Amino acid sequence: MSDQPAEPKESAGSKEPSGIDLARVALRAAKEQARARGAAAQQKKQAKRGGLRSGARSDGRDPLPLGAAISRLIAERGWEAPAAVGGVMGRWPQLVGPEVAQHAVPSSYDEDERVLVVRCDSTAWATQLRLLAPQLLRRLNDDLGPGTVKFIKVQGPGGPVQRYGRLRAPGSVGPGDTYG
Repeated sequence: MSDQPAEPKESAGSKEPSGIDLARVALRAAKEQARARGAAAQQKKQAKRGGLRSGARSDGRDPLPLGAAISRLIAERGWEAPAAVGGVMGRWPQLVGPEVAQHAVPSSYDEDERVLVVRCDSTAWATQLRLLAPQLLRRLNDDLGPGTVKFIKVQGPGGPVQRYGRLRAPGSVGPGDTYG
């Protein structure tokens, strides 16, 4: 026998962790637990103070100019197409010209079907606008983006509601409601 201490036998390819390695692993785990406890305590403290506080750097809670706030809201809610069509209703005379705008007014927009409904003040203008619909559709999609409006539905003038007699069925519009 020799006076040298016996060295631990190593198995092929695997080394048993030494005491220093185990201490490092335990220290790392203790640090992570301390960080987690500190973060929980910090959140609890902020909740008592009334929520998060803003620091020197900008974040999502900082005030925005009105235009930027509205643009962000429109983008978050997915209202780009309806907002664009709403802008068309405001700029209708510039898009179609003053003569057409005097006799035809956009009345509604169906977002799902992408149909713009335009009401005319006479049947003659409704016929004229139906003939101009492909050119108007092209102009609108150039201004709003491709595919925003797929179809333009042109309606003539609405007639007055006929109300004959004192006794009527609730919801009826007059004698024409039974004939179609």
